[in-house]
Amino acid sequence: MKRVFCIVLDSFGIGEMPDAEAFGDAGSNTFRSVWKTGELCLPNLFGLGFSAIDGVRETLADGTAGVCRRPCGETEGEGRNGASFSGSVARLAERSRGKDTTTGHWEMTGIVRSEPMPTFPHGFPNELIDRFSAAVGRGVLCNRPYSGTEVIRDYGREHLETGKLIVYTSADSVFQIAAHEDLVSPEELYGFCRIARELCQGEYGVGRVIARPFTGAWPFERTKRRRDFSLTPPKENLLSVLNAAGYSVRAVGKIEDIFAGQGITHAVHTKDNEAGMEAIAAELREEFEGLCFVNLVDFDMLYGHRNDAEGYARALNAFDKRLPQFLELLGPEDVLMITADHGCDPGTPSTDHSREYVPFLAVGAPVCSGKNLGTRRSFADVGKTILAYFGVENDLPGEAMDIFLSGAAGNA
Repeated sequence: MKRVFCIVLDSFGIGEMPDAEAFGDAGSNTFRSVWKTGELCLPNLFGLGFSAIDGVRETLADGTAGVCRRPCGETEGEGRNGASFSGSVARLAERSRGKDTTTGHWEMTGIVRSEPMPTFPHGFPNELIDRFSAAVGRGVLCNRPYSGTEVIRDYGREHLETGKLIVYTSADSVFQIAAHEDLVSPEELYGFCRIARELCQGEYGVGRVIARPFTGAWPFERTKRRRDFSLTPPKENLLSVLNAAGYSVRAVGKIEDIFAGQGITHAVHTKDNEAGMEAIAAELREEFEGLCFVNLVDFDMLYGHRNDAEGYARALNAFDKRLPQFLELLGPEDVLMITADHGCDPGTPSTDHSREYVPFLAVGAPVCSGKNLGTRRSFADVGKTILAYFGVENDLPGEAMDIFLSGAAGNA
């Protein structure tokens, strides 16, 4: 019974890509900013080989990056192809023109975009806003790029007084709608988002429409009932190929939203990392053959976008502490993969995503230990590697990574 558990640590970038300057992200390094807090304690990730990944060792060795002040007992391994760490590792570059959640996840599954998804640095055109307002029967406030916490502080009271919806965007390809739960129930807000999703097509085809409910008194507080409404994937990908081959495709977190439900056979929506990690443990105890695709959103939503490096460090520590449980639950044909979809450097003035390399780690009985595959050209290598393990023929882009022991892959 072959199973792959692919966990996305949302926004855990490990250093700027060569074209980062074109995205306004020169010098970004999410891991470095978090490491500089001195609060990281990642003995289990380091034991899998995280410290051997291209660029990570340099960050750890940089005297200006700070050192861990906590007694982790972690080791750095022997470097490329050394045998002192238990997993196979790589650094992944993004080929698609973008740095958003949808683009990153889609590329992992074999959808490489040559053109970026549209962004609206000056707000959405009046034509789109007028159509949306007429369709939902409410006016609109803001309509420009804004921080999610600041927009409810600055427009929340007017929203309650007038009933108008707070619509805003960011540097990413998103159409976000915020509403107070006392005025607009989450389910009603989700309905407004579905209307916006139907309108946001073609030249207005943002990657995601996001529901941003909030509550309480001024300056207000965002709740955990956020929902994402993504574009439908435009073509064949890892999920649809596995599904067509008869394998289970299970989604945890916002994965079902990112792929608009396409190719997914079972979904669990979670509100935070803790619920996501509980769901991972539960999925590990289930009997199925196929893929469990997981997104842990707090790194990005609560810490990266809020420039909270210390909170980001604590969230990584919490994930690291749960890793031994996940590893103990792995079956003899199970593979655990850990990666990310983009960066979101909490140490820069920006509160938006950053164009960065991401880590890749794989472990399990079928996986080679102590193997460093260097820097890969595309996130799409993740999907190709998963399909190679299941022995499913496909024409998706990317190259399968040589991480499996002889005879472990291709025996579907």
